[in-house]
Amino acid sequence: MSTDATMADSHHCRRNIPGFGVVTIRPVRPDEDVDLLHDWVTQERARFWGMRDASRERVHEIYAYLDSLATHHAYLVHRDGVPVALAQTYQPEADPVGERYDVLPGDVGVHLLIGPPVTVERGFTGTLFGAILDFVLADPGRLRVVMEPDARNDKAIDRLLRTGFRSGPLIDLPQKRARLLFLDRPAATG
Repeated sequence: MSTDATMADSHHCRRNIPGFGVVTIRPVRPDEDVDLLHDWVTQERARFWGMRDASRERVHEIYAYLDSLATHHAYLVHRDGVPVALAQTYQPEADPVGERYDVLPGDVGVHLLIGPPVTVERGFTGTLFGAILDFVLADPGRLRVVMEPDARNDKAIDRLLRTGFRSGPLIDLPQKRARLLFLDRPAATG
């Protein structure tokens, strides 16, 4: 995929993807973004995110807490200035996930919530997810992406497998039974 990328720093990204648009990724600003995030995470389509019943205040509290951590980061992803996804990265060794598998040096955990679509567009999720993976793997110390969608989320698991992730074990987390999936850097950047 041919892209023009400008990395301001490790926490901001602006990338022009020909035929798709300009994708920007920036840290979540809890005070500014709380209404949008609350709207997204409480929708039925986001049921696997685990925040369907969260109040606006609780969503703010969660993202303000994440913002205070050095090991977990939340990002709002825009396409041509319109918010389209919420991405979170984390160090597995500092997360309950890391207690459920053998964490390797260079592992980075990722959560992804695609926002409600304005229109259905073929290839949208794959292209957007590719840009997010490029952002996550821009740090050369990150050697493997780890994701753990809810084991019942067949759509997400299928998307990850089609992207090149390999299936790992089922694990039990405090809030869900999850399927571990792994993507090694060479497969992601090749």
